[in-house]
Amino acid sequence: MKKITTTLLLVLITSVTIFAQAVLPIAPWGFTGSALPATGWVSAGTGFSYYTGSGNPAPAAKFSVTGDMLTISFTSTPGTLSYDITDNPPTGQAYTSNFVAEESSNGTTYTTVGTAFTTQANFGATAGTFYSKSSALLSTSRFVRFHMVTKAVGNIGLDNVGITAGVSTTQQMVVMQSTNTIVNGATYSVSSPVSTALPMNFTINNTGTTGTLNVTSALLSGPAAADYVVNTTTPINVAGSGNSPLSLTFTPSATGTRNAVLTMANNDPTANPYIINLNGIGGNLATEPTAQPTNLTFPIVKQYRLSGSFTAAAGTPDGYLVLRSDGTAVTGIPVDGTVYQQGDMIGNAKVVSSSNATAFMPNNIKSNSQYFFAIYAYNGVSTYRNYLTSSPLTGNTTTTGANPGTYYAAINTASTTFVTDLHALVNPHTQQYYSSYGPLMMDYLYQRDTTLGRHVATCQYSGENIVYTGLFDWTSLNMSREHIYPQSWMPTVNGATYLTSNEYQDYHMLLPVDQTNVNAIRSNYPYGIVVGTPSYTYLGAKLGLNAAGKTVWEPRDAEKGAAARSMLYECIAYTGTGVNGNTNATYGGSWSLPLTINSSIAYGQDQAVLKLWNTTYAPDKFEIAKNEYIDSLQGNRNPFIDHPEYVCFIDFTTMTYLATGCTTGVKEMTNEVSVSLAPNPNNGNFTINYTGSENKQVSMKLFDMMGRVVLSKEVRINDGLNKIEMSVPELSKGIYSIEFITESSTETKRVVIQ
Repeated sequence: MKKITTTLLLVLITSVTIFAQAVLPIAPWGFTGSALPATGWVSAGTGFSYYTGSGNPAPAAKFSVTGDMLTISFTSTPGTLSYDITDNPPTGQAYTSNFVAEESSNGTTYTTVGTAFTTQANFGATAGTFYSKSSALLSTSRFVRFHMVTKAVGNIGLDNVGITAGVSTTQQMVVMQSTNTIVNGATYSVSSPVSTALPMNFTINNTGTTGTLNVTSALLSGPAAADYVVNTTTPINVAGSGNSPLSLTFTPSATGTRNAVLTMANNDPTANPYIINLNGIGGNLATEPTAQPTNLTFPIVKQYRLSGSFTAAAGTPDGYLVLRSDGTAVTGIPVDGTVYQQGDMIGNAKVVSSSNATAFMPNNIKSNSQYFFAIYAYNGVSTYRNYLTSSPLTGNTTTTGANPGTYYAAINTASTTFVTDLHALVNPHTQQYYSSYGPLMMDYLYQRDTTLGRHVATCQYSGENIVYTGLFDWTSLNMSREHIYPQSWMPTVNGATYLTSNEYQDYHMLLPVDQTNVNAIRSNYPYGIVVGTPSYTYLGAKLGLNAAGKTVWEPRDAEKGAAARSMLYECIAYTGTGVNGNTNATYGGSWSLPLTINSSIAYGQDQAVLKLWNTTYAPDKFEIAKNEYIDSLQGNRNPFIDHPEYVCFIDFTTMTYLATGCTTGVKEMTNEVSVSLAPNPNNGNFTINYTGSENKQVSMKLFDMMGRVVLSKEVRINDGLNKIEMSVPELSKGIYSIEFITESSTETKRVVIQ
């Protein structure tokens, strides 16, 4: 055990840990900061999130998946429940989901409060408008729950939830310490040096208006009951709306944890007995646990997720600190007196969790990767926390690689029906909602932990890391769900049901990116290779001219292969589907890459770039994990992640089959370029012999040894051998490099001028 010393041994420290119940009244809560109040409010469900652009005013809570819930537990007689609510069905569709407000006396059995929201008429006349609702609660209720019973069509927005305090003539007991309410069953923590008496002063309140509250006894029990003394004589009689003092003294007889239970018998019909758990600490730290947990297993091990489970330690410690290290064994050791939060670093390890749970599920899991864990038992809250640092429970597991099983069993690249076969394989899938991309993809796949209990999301185009607290929120973090295959390119963009279509909501082609600095700049420009000085850069992303002088968007290297495969997935998934009502883009085939985008962008997406990136930047562990995870949600896969070679057999400008594959049918992939210089060395006069496989524009740049561009020119290259005469006698003697850049390749040669 590592000890913490202090020169303030005579300072008496008190703290209170409140049981998770809110104290009435609850002023209308507007979900400020996209976070719930700490006490008494609990959300559940994979779709619970926040509308930051919608509310009364914004933000508002959002329910978008069957089973989404928000539960509020409180301590005394309630009065009226009030809230603002709206339905949000997709454009042109009617709301048909089932959402209810419910109440319960025990947190198990619930009954509906008011009317269930099953049709538009239950809200008001206009969809998307917030309407105020209120209902009287039963005096016996202690729980209120908002529940998406069935998600069909339409999400729910909830705002300004409040519960007034009810008026009870029957006596009701509420104990307070200063201004803090200590609800029945709460834990109250105190600390004092050994043998030093600490006064503990409470107030017993009777919130009933007429009935007299009778506290007939206040008894102490538990392992260290002898360290506490009740100074106030019972019975204690408190008139309606009145209060009376309750005094105790804590004198620890030894160091470490000195726990007891204060049980007060009374005539409150809903709080008899009234119990306060006394968590006393003698000295600076709680008692160190005597044993570590055992039997670490990994019930779930997938390419994108894993879970751990273990057996609780003997002696029932207060909690467990779970540490994780990627690729190597955990070496970090926690320090006594320190409370670590999820994401904090200890040595080479990151904190996965710190709680009394005996199961955990870390995030940011990748395929084919090894993860090591160490688990430490601890006792105590706040600065009293004491870790057992010897012999922690350890274990490790390794996630698997891609596992398509027999998914591609019927696919044959030699078949003339390859394109239609592949389309038929990947197109049918379970639709997920665009609005659920945040809770399903960000919270469960892209989100990573960082220090102080915060999270990190990365803009996939630029590499920008965005740090946040609480649930992920698009608007407040200035991020968006980028359609890799731009919406304006989609043949069905003008259709009446476009916003609810599979192609609009397909998770395989959506990407989290910075909205202002990235998404808005990319606009609907095609992907390409920027040559020369970009017109715009943001970290690893840039906009500028390609070798042919066309404006293109170039994401960071780490995302190029994944972005290309996602765009090509959209082509194969939806080719032949929908009505081509897009008047902006010109296609060679249904859902092919556009040849021209619009009047301002009178050119299209070069498939050579996408095929080059697909070859150069192979699927990494995260992209493989993402493919597996989306498969678990949608029931279909991106075939170009599992089989990058499949792109060779498709002409994506016509969506037709290429029997020759990558050997001759798609010359962009072969990079058939040969460049030589003669003579070399030379006096500034030399010939470039450039052999290409097609007609194209080449950008040539000559650099000196300092990396400065000393010559730049554009040259038109024809299929076959091209001789380019160069005369640069004004250059100083030295070594130079000359770079040849096309839309699909880059070649560099060294030239020596004597």
